[in-house]
Amino acid sequence: MAIRMPRIIQARKILNRSLSNGSTTPASMDIPKGYFAIYVGEQEKKRFVVSVSLLSEPTFQELLHQAEEEFGYNHPMGGLTIPCSEDVFTDLASRLGAF
Repeated sequence: MAIRMPRIIQARKILNRSLSNGSTTPASMDIPKGYFAIYVGEQEKKRFVVSVSLLSEPTFQELLHQAEEEFGYNHPMGGLTIPCSEDVFTDLASRLGAF
């Protein structure tokens, strides 16, 4: 378990940086405690609200790492942006119990 901690900490830092870049908007107010918004898609982005427990999953952490490489931390939509197809993300998130 201690081996996974650095990746969990890194995932939380990515999330915190992403959330600190935007201001509180009406869209961000509809997110329940324990969840966060994420934008998914290769061309057109779709917004999902998923459980923060997703941050501890190695597969999701790899997606975050890829997103960091492609998009950096300044997300124009004000939330995390994941560069994968919507179908791939929904399949992964469903298997991990994120919804």
